[in-house]
Amino acid sequence: MRRRSFLAAGLALAAPAAAAKTYRAAVIGHTGRGEYGHGLDTVWRAIPRVEVVAVADAGADQAGLAAAQQRTGAERTYADYREMLAKEKPDIVSIGPRHMDQRVEMVSAAAQAGAHIYCEKAFAENLEDADRMVEAVQKAGVKLQLAHQMRMSPFVREVARMVRDGEIGVIQEVRGRGKEDSRAGGEDMMVLGSHILDDFRILLGDPQWVFAHVTHDGKELDPKRRTPTREPVGPTAGREIAAQFAFPGGVHAYFASKQNDQTHSGRFGVHIYGSRGVIFLPNAIYPNGQPLILRSPSWHPEGKSGWEPIEVAFTPPPGAPEHDLANVLMALDLIEAIEQNRKPACSEVDGRWTIEMISGVYGSQLAGRPLQFPLRERRHPLTYTDG
Repeated sequence: MRRRSFLAAGLALAAPAAAAKTYRAAVIGHTGRGEYGHGLDTVWRAIPRVEVVAVADAGADQAGLAAAQQRTGAERTYADYREMLAKEKPDIVSIGPRHMDQRVEMVSAAAQAGAHIYCEKAFAENLEDADRMVEAVQKAGVKLQLAHQMRMSPFVREVARMVRDGEIGVIQEVRGRGKEDSRAGGEDMMVLGSHILDDFRILLGDPQWVFAHVTHDGKELDPKRRTPTREPVGPTAGREIAAQFAFPGGVHAYFASKQNDQTHSGRFGVHIYGSRGVIFLPNAIYPNGQPLILRSPSWHPEGKSGWEPIEVAFTPPPGAPEHDLANVLMALDLIEAIEQNRKPACSEVDGRWTIEMISGVYGSQLAGRPLQFPLRERRHPLTYTDG
């Protein structure tokens, strides 16, 4: 098996240099409305070149603010993130709340304050909100990194290289499935399926059109019949989703999710089918999720051929905790993007694309035909059909 050594983007940033800038970071959370996301509050403690100057939480009492201060290592606490931004003038802001109902205001305020942003995914409830945030970030000239942490996984990067280099031949098709637990269908597509849709773009580029079928217990989607969700993620509907995306070069990728309360998530990931073999890329945060390759043009074991693990030699940044390594890599990449004036690994445009693809699934089902990207209708398909 071919092995490659990876250095994380920005790895050198883990060690302070005499002339290197120290960044002032601030954290926005909201107790009871999405909390602090998945480690976006504590990631900066693992990066020597960053000092956390403040944390803001409008939903926390004094004890909660004290706990957040201790957890993040922040020097000061605030109840109002706008006051924090005005007084502290941070270089970088973590926007942690998983709930997206405040996302536009938080991102816009941070961008207007001149702060670069590390933001919890998914990006937005709808394309209108996504467009507003893209405009705010680009107008301010700041960088936004969305926490699609799979993008910095050494496994994902190696699989993407293998696809580019033709190690399984010409790509014939790609198939991805959501986690398919009790959230399966619309909520699964938004919360966890967004990783799969992002993987499609990593591997194949930007989609050209989508044709989808969305049902609820086998019946055609009624846009007024919403599915309940664990957390506010915007309108969702359907318990069964099957979507076909067309990509450049005539390659199609298929996303599916069915609500079946499966007790394990072994199918959660992406299968890439090439003319000389298949790769399975599980959706799991590194160091979990080792991909497998089957070097068989028939896509099933032949003779002595069978599934083999894809090995990747990787040196993590010094001091990075294994349980939060994915966040550290994303944060380091954001700093490198700031210093090199390039796009981060998962920019605001990348984040908007996942929302575009999700909106296209619902829009295609309701229109009964394929829809071209970018979508002309920016409202959420389940809301503008209400009237």
